[in-house]
Amino acid sequence: MSKTPFVTRDQLEQICKDYPTPFHIYDEAGIRQTARNVYKAFSWNPGFREYFAVKATPTPRILKILKEEGCGVDCSSLTELMMSDRCGFSGKEIMFSSNDTPAEEFVLADKLGATINLDDFTHIDFLEKTIGHIPETISCRFNPGGVFQLGESKEGFQVMDNPGDSKYGFTREQIFEGFKLLKAKGAKHFGIHSFLASNTISNDYYPALAAQLFELAVELKRETGADIRFINLSGGVGVPYRPEQPENDIFAIGEGVRKKYEEILVPAGMGDVAIYTEMGRYMLAPHGHLVTRAIHAKHTYKEYIGVDACAANLMRPAMYGAYHHITVMGKENAPCDHKYDVVGALCENNDKFAIDRMLPEIENGDLLVIHDTGAHGFSMGYNYNGRLRSAELLLREDGSVEMMRRAETPEDYFATLVW
Repeated sequence: MSKTPFVTRDQLEQICKDYPTPFHIYDEAGIRQTARNVYKAFSWNPGFREYFAVKATPTPRILKILKEEGCGVDCSSLTELMMSDRCGFSGKEIMFSSNDTPAEEFVLADKLGATINLDDFTHIDFLEKTIGHIPETISCRFNPGGVFQLGESKEGFQVMDNPGDSKYGFTREQIFEGFKLLKAKGAKHFGIHSFLASNTISNDYYPALAAQLFELAVELKRETGADIRFINLSGGVGVPYRPEQPENDIFAIGEGVRKKYEEILVPAGMGDVAIYTEMGRYMLAPHGHLVTRAIHAKHTYKEYIGVDACAANLMRPAMYGAYHHITVMGKENAPCDHKYDVVGALCENNDKFAIDRMLPEIENGDLLVIHDTGAHGFSMGYNYNGRLRSAELLLREDGSVEMMRRAETPEDYFATLVW
């Protein structure tokens, strides 16, 4: 099984004349279509909004495309807030969900009119002391603890994660006390936020999470009298990094959430609650490629293909052992009869995009597309070994290519140094 790149070899060779490898390239048409599908899937909820997680792809041109499609942004730091402001997002178009938050970040979030999503009970007093008041609309992040698991298969649970080991969110007892305290301090409208599992390939995950949050919302309203205006399902809806994995069906997911909404919230008189999402990975990952060129072949105890990208351009394989599919351009139909480690130039042995991967024979000069890098790809880059971050390009709907971020130069690397 394979994945099909959204660019051809001939396109890439033309692009490389102006923009040398490595570079990240994104598909505007795919991004827009995914955003439209998400909004269609949740169109049953009048207040629905997707708050794109800026940390996934902090690139202004991408954020502006998503803004044009009706999305807001979820920010987790001072600079993400600043970037969103400069991209034209304002007020309730911004969700601020951070943890271990410095005071100046709460100050800017409040100044921009963002909806603040508190991560910890102690942040209630900290926020009040920092900005001088409690906003009228406030959200709290819930962590139910324990182990979250969903759906059995031959291999075991399809979705399994451990919220109890997560550093995020209020406990159940704390969120009830937190709503009471926030209400006493002047909060009038409330939101609930939670995140239970990462990169789920299951149409049942969001409905299962929604059911937990909807039931919590009903109890919170009954016990605290809080006016709950929105429930944020956060992220966790994944993408099939491996070609044999099925894709999530966003329409089935939206319908599953609708059913839980009508079963739980509507009978409780809460049929006006807005649903929010923060699907950074689902929105962008499949619509980005890291394009790199083979520059060395090494024959020792294993067969190595050295490319001009490295973990500084895409760290997920090195950091998590994550799988990213690789297409050797021009050899899409050739037999995958060579076993390679595809590696970069960092002085670290985990700088490998693939280990023991069966691929067509690769020759120096071949272009490789590394798939699904549109989220948590460029954004997690760094400068170890003095390696420089690559350019980011946009394949526009009309087939033209636009540079969204230039490649770093040595002068950029030296710019913050005091000699």
